[in-house]
Amino acid sequence: MSLDLLASIIININRLFIMKLIRLLFLIVSIIILASCQPTNDNIGDFKLLPLPQHFEITGVSSLRYKNIQSYFSQVRIDLPKVGKLLNTIQPIEVRSEAQIIYRIDETQDLPKEGYTLEITKNKINITGKDKAGLLYAFMTLEQLMEDAKEQDVFLPLCSIKDFPLLSYRAIHLDVKHHLEKKDYYYKLFDKLARYKVNAVLVEMEDKLKYKRQPEVGSADALSIDEWIELSNYANERNIEISPLIQGLGHVSFILKHDKYKDLRDDPKSDWAFNPLDPKTYEVQFDLYLDAIEATPHGKYLHIGGDEVHTTGRNSGKSALELQLIWLNKVSKFAEEHGRIPIFWDDMPLKEAGVYKAMFDTKLTEQEVDALWEKNEYKLIEFLDQFPKNCIYMRWNYSSSQAIGNGKAMEWFRKNGMQVMGATAGQTRWVLMPQNESNMDNIKTFAMSSINNGLKGLLLTLWDDDSPHFELYNRGIIAFSEYTWSGEKRTKSKIKSAYRQREFSGTLSDPEYAFIDQLEEPVAFWKNAFLIGNKRNYLKKMDRPVQEGVIDLPDKNNKGRWAEKYAKRLDQAALVKQECDAIRIKITKMKSLAIRNNFTLEIYEQVNEMVQFTANMLLALKDYDTAQNKQEESEALEQIGEFSEKFKVARRNLETVYGKSRILIKPNDYILDKDHHSHLANQTISFDWQFYAEMLFLDKVKNEL
Repeated sequence: MSLDLLASIIININRLFIMKLIRLLFLIVSIIILASCQPTNDNIGDFKLLPLPQHFEITGVSSLRYKNIQSYFSQVRIDLPKVGKLLNTIQPIEVRSEAQIIYRIDETQDLPKEGYTLEITKNKINITGKDKAGLLYAFMTLEQLMEDAKEQDVFLPLCSIKDFPLLSYRAIHLDVKHHLEKKDYYYKLFDKLARYKVNAVLVEMEDKLKYKRQPEVGSADALSIDEWIELSNYANERNIEISPLIQGLGHVSFILKHDKYKDLRDDPKSDWAFNPLDPKTYEVQFDLYLDAIEATPHGKYLHIGGDEVHTTGRNSGKSALELQLIWLNKVSKFAEEHGRIPIFWDDMPLKEAGVYKAMFDTKLTEQEVDALWEKNEYKLIEFLDQFPKNCIYMRWNYSSSQAIGNGKAMEWFRKNGMQVMGATAGQTRWVLMPQNESNMDNIKTFAMSSINNGLKGLLLTLWDDDSPHFELYNRGIIAFSEYTWSGEKRTKSKIKSAYRQREFSGTLSDPEYAFIDQLEEPVAFWKNAFLIGNKRNYLKKMDRPVQEGVIDLPDKNNKGRWAEKYAKRLDQAALVKQECDAIRIKITKMKSLAIRNNFTLEIYEQVNEMVQFTANMLLALKDYDTAQNKQEESEALEQIGEFSEKFKVARRNLETVYGKSRILIKPNDYILDKDHHSHLANQTISFDWQFYAEMLFLDKVKNEL
C-alpha cells in the first residue's frame, strides 16, 4: 500500500470521526437547549392578581408562554370581550383543537352574576363565564397572569380559578365639579376600572354637563350630552354602568350662583340651598335630571344628593326634616317615573332627629347608642310614612364606619322597609394627596360590614373639594376593588405589594419601594408649614391673609428668637427634608424600572418636590436667624433670595406634569360660588389655589427681609 493511499484512508477516517463527533455534540446541545425550554417548577412565577380570586390554585407550570397565546375558539361565536394590550391581537379560529383559548358562557353555572372559571392546562386555557361580565373578568384575570409571565420570563402556571364578587355593585365616585381631566384620561380610567373589576361609576356632574334645558348652568368647558354618552357607551362595553349624581336641595351653588336662579334660594343671601316649597325649584331640578339621564343612557340610578342642608322654606314654619321629605318625595317620584332608582345621602334626617353623633363617635358603647336612639327615634317615626320606599338611603361614613351608631342607623332604615347602601371614601378633604394609607382601613371595614350584612353594594367617594391629582387615588380604588370583590383575604401590606406589581412592574413589589405611606407625613406637614394654624382653606376669605394667616419672619434685631419660637416646626422641616431626599431616590429608581404607569410616579415625584421646597425654605430662614456673623447672614439671605425663582420652577414643573391629563384653568367667564365649605379648588380661576399659601409667604419674605 502506497503512503498516499494510507494517508487518504487516515484522513477519511478522521473526517468521519469528526463529523460523528460534531453530530453528537449538536445532539447534546439540542437536548440541553430543549430541556432548558421545558417548564419546570423553577419556572413558577410570582403571580399577584388584583382583586384576588375567591379560589386560585397553582399546581405546576404549563407549556404556554404569553406569546404562544395567539388564537381563541368560541363554539357559539360569542364576541371577544374588550381585552387589554396583551390579548387584543389574538384571532378567532375555526378548529377548536388548534386554539389556545376556548371560552363560553354558561348561565347554569353555580356562581353568582359576574362569576367565572378559568383553567390553564398544559397547552390550553379554558374559560367559562356566568354571563358576559364574568367572561370579561376572566379575560382581565388572564391578562394579569400573562403580564406577570411576560415580565418574569416564565411559563403560565397550571392553575384553576373559580371567582365571583362578594358585592354586586362596586362603584366609584367621579367628582368633576371643580375641574375636568382631558377626555382621553377618562377612557383610560374606564380601562383601568374594568381591569380591577369595578363595575359602576357615579359621576357628580354639577356644571360639567352642557345642559340643553337649562343652558346657563353648564360651564363653558363642560362636556356635551353627546360626549358623556360616548363615555357611557365606552364604559358599558367594559361592564361599567355610569349613573349621574346631580346635587339637589343643598350643594346647589353651581345653580343658584347665577342671577337667573336667585329667586329660588331658600336663603336669599346664600347660594347653597333651594327653597323646597317653590314649584319652580322642581322645574329647574327636573330639567337638569332629564339632561343627566340622557347623558348616561346605561345608568340604573339617579343620585339626587340631599346632604348637609337645613332649609326653612322662606320661614314657612315647617321643620327642616319635613321640608326635606317634601323635596325627597318629589324627586324620588320623578326618578322612578323616568326609569331610575333614586339614591339619597341619608345624613340630614338622622341629624334632625338627634342621632347623627352616634354614627361617628367610636367611643360610644352599644348601650349608649341604644339609649340615644330610644330618646330620639320618635322624631323619625313621626314622619315614617313620608320616607319614600323606592329610594336607596346611602349611609356615608369616611372615617368611622365601625362605629356602633353607624350600623344602628343602617339597621333602622332596613327594619322600616327601606333600601340601604354604604359609602366609604378614598379621598375626603386631604390636600395634595390622600392620607391614612389611602383610607384603606375604613374602606375594608365598610366593605366587610356590607358583605356580612347582605347589602348589595358600596360606593367609594373620591371628592374633588381640595383636588389632589386623580392618579393618586388609584391605590385606594384598587384596595376598594379588592375588599368589595374578594373580602378580607390579604393583609394591607400584601395588597400594597400587589398594587405596585400590577401598576408598575413585578420588580417593584418589594417593600423597599413602598414610598407612598412614607410621603404622607411630609405632605401633612406641608399643608400648614407656612401658616398660623390650619388655615390653608380659609386664606382667601381673610381680610388680612398675610397678617392673620402666615407666620412671622425672623427679626434681624432679635436673632435666634424666631428659630426658638418655631423650634418644633423647624425640627419637622429637617425630618421632612430627609424623608423627601429618600423618597426622591426611590421614585427615580422606580421610574427606571417601571414598565407601566410612569405618569403616576411623575405625579408623586412632583408632590415630593413641592413638599421639599417648603421644608428647604424654612431651613434657610433658620440659617439666617441663627447666623453667627455677617458672612453667614449674607450667605443665608442670598439663599433665601433664590427661593422665589426656585418656587417658579417647582410650580412650572408640577403644572407641566399635572397638565398632561388635567385641565388646570377654568374658563375666563367662570363664576366662582360662595364656597360654603371653603373648597380649595373653588377659590381661583387659575391654578393659583394650589399654591396660594406659598405665594403669600414668598411675598412676605420679599417685602420684609
